[in-house]
Amino acid sequence: MSGSATAGAGGRPAGNLPYGLPSFVGRETELLDLERLLETAPLVTLTGTGGVGKTRTALEAAHRVRDRFPDGVWLVELSRLRDPELLPHAVATSLGVHDQGTSPLPDVLAGFLADRRSLLILDTCEHLPGACADLVTPLLAAAPDLRILATGRQPLDAEGERVVTLAPLAVPAEGEDDTEGAALSEGVRLFAARARHAVPGFVVDEANRAVVARLCRGLDGLPLALELAAPWLRVLPVEAVADRLDERFRLLARGPGRQPGRHETLRTAIGWSHELCGPAERLLWVRASVFAGGFDRRSVQEVCSGGPIDPADVPRLLARLVRKSIVMDGGDGAQPRYRMLDTVREYGARWLRELGEEPEIRRRHRDFHLAHARRAYACWMGGRQVTWYERALSAHADIRVALEHCLAGPDVGDALELAGNLWFYWYACGFQREGRHYLERALAVSAETGPRRTLAAWARGLITLSQGDIDAAEECAGICRADAGRTAETAAAFLEGSALTLTGESAKALVVLRRLEPDPLRGGMDEAIWLLERGVRAFAHVQLGDLAEAAALAEEARAGSAERGERCLQAWGDYVQALAELGLGRPEAAARHARSALESKRPLHDTWFMALCLDALALAVAATGDGERAARLLGIGQRIWRAHGLSQLGSPELAAARQACEGRLRGALGDAAYEAAHTAGLRTPPDEGIEYALATRHHQDR
Repeated sequence: MSGSATAGAGGRPAGNLPYGLPSFVGRETELLDLERLLETAPLVTLTGTGGVGKTRTALEAAHRVRDRFPDGVWLVELSRLRDPELLPHAVATSLGVHDQGTSPLPDVLAGFLADRRSLLILDTCEHLPGACADLVTPLLAAAPDLRILATGRQPLDAEGERVVTLAPLAVPAEGEDDTEGAALSEGVRLFAARARHAVPGFVVDEANRAVVARLCRGLDGLPLALELAAPWLRVLPVEAVADRLDERFRLLARGPGRQPGRHETLRTAIGWSHELCGPAERLLWVRASVFAGGFDRRSVQEVCSGGPIDPADVPRLLARLVRKSIVMDGGDGAQPRYRMLDTVREYGARWLRELGEEPEIRRRHRDFHLAHARRAYACWMGGRQVTWYERALSAHADIRVALEHCLAGPDVGDALELAGNLWFYWYACGFQREGRHYLERALAVSAETGPRRTLAAWARGLITLSQGDIDAAEECAGICRADAGRTAETAAAFLEGSALTLTGESAKALVVLRRLEPDPLRGGMDEAIWLLERGVRAFAHVQLGDLAEAAALAEEARAGSAERGERCLQAWGDYVQALAELGLGRPEAAARHARSALESKRPLHDTWFMALCLDALALAVAATGDGERAARLLGIGQRIWRAHGLSQLGSPELAAARQACEGRLRGALGDAAYEAAHTAGLRTPPDEGIEYALATRHHQDR
C-alpha cells in the first residue's frame, strides 16, 4: 500500500497517516511505552538526538494504536515551518479544517476537536517549542479525548507532558562482535534489512558478522546513519565500508581517548555519502536542499540546473541520489515527486551557503514559483482548474518559502504579485486565512501602486467577503480605487457591490455593479470579475424577489463558465440558480443545481461554498417532502460551518432562510426526529457528507 489514509478511504481509519513505509526494526520497549502512555496521557513527547528515528518511531506507534481513534490519526509535519503564526494553519490543513473564517484559528481547532477522539502527531517541534506548547494547551483543555504525540530534540515543557526519550539502537559491545548475539542486536538487524534492499541476498553470517557489528557500533546505532551506510555496499564490500568509517572517526577524535559525539557521527556518515557522490550528484543534492517540501523533475531542472548540471542529466542524477538514499522516491507516475530527510537537507543547505550559491539558488526558487503563479493566474479560467489547484497544493510549502523570500527582499512588490496571482488558491480552494495573512503582509510593506497592488487588494477583498468581514472588504475597495485605471475601478466597484449584497442592501448593490466594465478578453482578474459579477447580481435579484432576472443572470454566468470549461464560477451560477428555482417553486430543479454546484466544487475542497450548497440543497429537499434527509443535510452543512467559523457568510437573508427551514422541519418531523437526523449529519465526516448529498433521494441513506 502507498499514500495516506483519509476519512472513509478504502476502509482505512480516518486520518492522513502515511502507508507503505519501510519495514520497522526494533524499539519494542519504547513502542510499548508509547502505546501505554497514549491510553491516558493527553500529551506525549518523543525526544532524542538527530537521526535517532523519532519520526519513524512515532509513525509506527501511531499505526499500532490507530484503531483507538475513530476520528483519525493526523500527521502535521513542521520541519520546514519557520513562522510560528502559521502553526495553527499547518494543523488545520492536516486536519482538513479549511481555515476560511475570521474567528481565532486555535478556537476553531478547539471547537473542531472538542467532541472527537483523535490522535494528533506534531512532528519536528524543536524549532517551535513555545508555539507548540501554546497551541496544545487550549486544544487539550477543549478536547478531553484528544491525544497529542509530539517529536523533537527537546520537550515542549507543557503542562501534563510525558516524555519518552529515544536512545540509539542497541549494538554489540566491544568483544561481542563475533558472537551469535551480535546479529540479533537492533542496530545490526536494521543495517542488514536496509543492506538487503541495496544488495539483494545480503546476509549477516559467521563470515561478516564481526565487521558488521564493528560498523554498526562505529555509527553509534543511529538509524539514519545506518540507513545511509547500507547503499555503500553497492560499490564497496562491507569490510571496506567499516575500515573507511574507522579512519574517518580516528581523524574526528583528534586526540587519544576522545570519541566523536553522536551529532559528529551522523555528520560523518552523511559527509561520506556526500563524498561517494559524483561532483554533479553532490551539486544537485546541495542545490535541491532549497526546496521546503517535495519536488519533481521539472522543478529541479529549472531551479538547480546550470554549470556542470545539464537539465537533460537531472533525471539520471536524481535516480542516482535515490539509489544512495540521499533523495526519497515519491512513487511512480508521469511526474513523480521526491523529498529529502530533514537532516540530509540541512547538510545540503550548509554546503549551499559554503559554496556561496545560496542567494542565486533562492532567487531561482522564487522566480520559479513566480512564473508558475503567473501561468496559473493566466490559465485559471479554463478547463484545468483541478490540475492547477493540485500543483499549487503540492508546492504549498515552497510557496510559503518563496513568499517569505519576497517579503524579505528589496523588491517586495514580488510578494504582491505572487500572493495576488494565487487568488484562486487562497479564495476558492480552502486556504483563505493563510492567503489573507500573506496578502496583508505584502500590502503593508509595499509602497508600490499599480496592477500588482490592485490584484493583491482585490484578492484580499474576495477573501474577506467570504469571511463576512465587510469592513476589510471595503478597505480593499479603497486601495483598488486609489490605484486608478479602469481595471482598478472595476475591482473596487465589484468589492463594494458584493459587500452591499451580503449586508442585504441589494438595490444599492445593483446600482454599483452596473458600473462595472470588466473586459473578459483581458483574462485574469477581468475575466473572473466578468463572470463573478453576474452571479452576484443574480444573488441580489434573488434577495429582491426578481427571480426571473436572477435565473437569467445565473444561466448567463453558468454558460460563460461552461464555454471556458471552468468549474469554480460555474458552481456559483448553479448555486444562485438553485436559489432562484426555490423561489419559483421548482424544488427538484433547485436540488439538481445545488448538486451540480457541489460536484463542481468538490475537487477544489472549497468547503465554505459547499456548505452554502448544502444549505440550498436542504431547502430544496425539504420542499419535496423528504424532511428527514433535509434535516441530515442541514447537520452536514452545520458541521462544515462550525469549522469555517461563520455561518452563511454573515448574510441575514441566508441565515433567515436556514432558520425558517429548520422551523418547518421541526414542525413536520417533531423535535426528537429532527434532532436525531440533524445529529446524524453533524457526526458525518465531510467527505461522506458530500457523497450523501450528491446521491439522489432514491438512494438508500448511508
